[in-house]
Amino acid sequence: MTEFANLIGGNWVGASSGATFENINPSDTGEVLGIFPRSRAEDVDSAVGAARAALAAWKSVPPPERGKILRAAGRIMEAKKEELARVISRENGKTVKGALGDVQSGIDMAYYAAEEGRRWFGKTAHSGLRKRFAMTKRYPVGVVGVITSWNFPMAITCWKTFPALVCGNAVVLKSEENTPETAVHFARIMEEAGLPPGVLNLVHGFGAEAGDALVRHPGVDMISFTGSSATGRIIGANCAARLAKASLELGGKNAVLVMDDADLDLAADGVVCGAFSISGQRCTATSRVIVHEAVYDAFLEKLLSRTSGQRVGPGSDDSSDITPLISERQMNRVLGYVERAKAGGARILCGGERLSGGAYGRGYYVAPTIIENVTPDMEIAREEVFGPVLVLFRAASYEDAIGMLNDSTLALSASLFTRDVNRAFSFFDDAEAGVCYINAPTFGSEPHMPFGGVKQSGLGYREAGWAAIEAFSEVKTLYVDYSARIQNVQFVEEAKLPPALPRGRKIELENSPRLCHGGGRLS
Repeated sequence: MTEFANLIGGNWVGASSGATFENINPSDTGEVLGIFPRSRAEDVDSAVGAARAALAAWKSVPPPERGKILRAAGRIMEAKKEELARVISRENGKTVKGALGDVQSGIDMAYYAAEEGRRWFGKTAHSGLRKRFAMTKRYPVGVVGVITSWNFPMAITCWKTFPALVCGNAVVLKSEENTPETAVHFARIMEEAGLPPGVLNLVHGFGAEAGDALVRHPGVDMISFTGSSATGRIIGANCAARLAKASLELGGKNAVLVMDDADLDLAADGVVCGAFSISGQRCTATSRVIVHEAVYDAFLEKLLSRTSGQRVGPGSDDSSDITPLISERQMNRVLGYVERAKAGGARILCGGERLSGGAYGRGYYVAPTIIENVTPDMEIAREEVFGPVLVLFRAASYEDAIGMLNDSTLALSASLFTRDVNRAFSFFDDAEAGVCYINAPTFGSEPHMPFGGVKQSGLGYREAGWAAIEAFSEVKTLYVDYSARIQNVQFVEEAKLPPALPRGRKIELENSPRLCHGGGRLS
C-alpha cells in the first residue's frame, strides 16, 4: 500500500498527529489506492509559515521568469499525460479518455498563464494636473489558499494555481479528500519544473479540519475555492470576518432552452452529453431542459432514445458513457433528491435507481434519470443535484422559457438551441448566467476566457483567462510629480477678490501661487 505525504517547505512529511485516511476507487470500492495524511490546523500552520517564508524571494522574481517555470510544468505534464490520466481515472472514476481532457485543460492553462508573465500589464493615464505622471502596477496578493474539487482534480488545480503563481503569490494547496493523489503528482511536477521550495505547499485532509483551518488562518491573504454554494457561503463569511480576499466558484442549476426552430437531433445530443457525461458531476452540467411546447414530444422521444443507449460502466473501460459517482455519500444524496421528487408528484421517465449486480455492486452507479411533471418550486427544480439527473419543462414561447431559466438563484451557465440569429444574440442579453452557449451543451469553457457565475453561483472574481490575473493580483496606483511645486487636485487656488464686489456678479479668479483647502470668501 502506497503512503503519500504533505509537501511543506520543500519537504514531504506526514501529518503531525500521524493520522491518515484511505483513498478509495469509486469504480471498485474494494480497492484502496493509497494512504494519505489527515492534516489538521497544526499542519496547515506549518504550510502557511513555509509559504510566507518563500513569498519575499518569489515575488521579486520577474513575471516572465515565473512564466518560464509554468511553461516547463506544461511540458512535463504533456510528457506524462497518459500516466496522469490513469491516476485521475482510478481515484475520480471517470474514464481515461475523459481524464485526458482534464489533463489537457491543465496543460493549456500552464501555457496560457506562462505567457501572462509577459502581459502583467499596468495602465498609464493623463493626470488632471500639469507635469504629473499617473500609472498602475500589479503586485501579488500574498499567500493564497487554494481549495479544489474532485470532479476535475487536475484542471481546477491548474486553473487556480498557475495564475496565482505567475502573479507572484505563494500557494497552500488543500487537496480534495476524494482525489488527493492527483494533487501529489501536480506538486511533484512543479518541483521538477524548478519551482523554489515553499512557493507551493500541499496539505491533504478533510474540509472541516484542514480546509477550515486554511480559510481561517490569519497568514492567508486570499482563498480560491471551487465547490458547493453551501460551503461557499461559509468560506465567504469566514474570509469576510478577517477581511481576506475570496474567489468562490460555486454550484449551478444550468438549463438548456430548446426552441421550436431548433435542430432537435443536435439539441438531444447536447442535452445528453451535458446532463450525463461524468455522471453529471460538473458544476456546468445540464440540470434542466426547457423545451418549446410545439416540439416537446418530438424532442422527448429523441432524448429518451439517446439516453437508453448510454452505457454505464467503470472508469477503467473507455466505452463507458456514464461512470460511477464519487462516493456513497454523494450517491445517497442524488437518490434522495429523486425520491423526494417522486413523493412530490414528479414522474420518472427513466432511471432513478442505483444499479446493482455484477461490477455495479462494487461501485456507486446511478442510472441516467429523466424527470418530468416538475413544478418550478420543487427542490429538484431549484437545487444542484450533482448527479445524472435531468428535469424537463414545457415553455409556451421563448419569453416563457427565459422566465423559467432566470427563476433560479443559481446562474452559472446556460444554453440555447435555435436557428434564429436574432434570438441567439438576444439570449446573451436575456439569460442570467455567467457563461452562455448557442447550439452547444452547458459546458466547454476554455482556459483563456474568464469563467464563473452570477447570483449564488459565484462571488468575488472570475477565474481563468485575463480575469484570473486580476483575481490573483493587487493594483497599486502610482504618481510622479515633476512640477517642482506642491499641487493636488483636491486643493483650490485662493482667489484675490476686487473691492466692493456686488453680490451675484460673476468674476474670473486670478491665479495665486498659494494653495488652500477651503478656497476664498466667495459670495
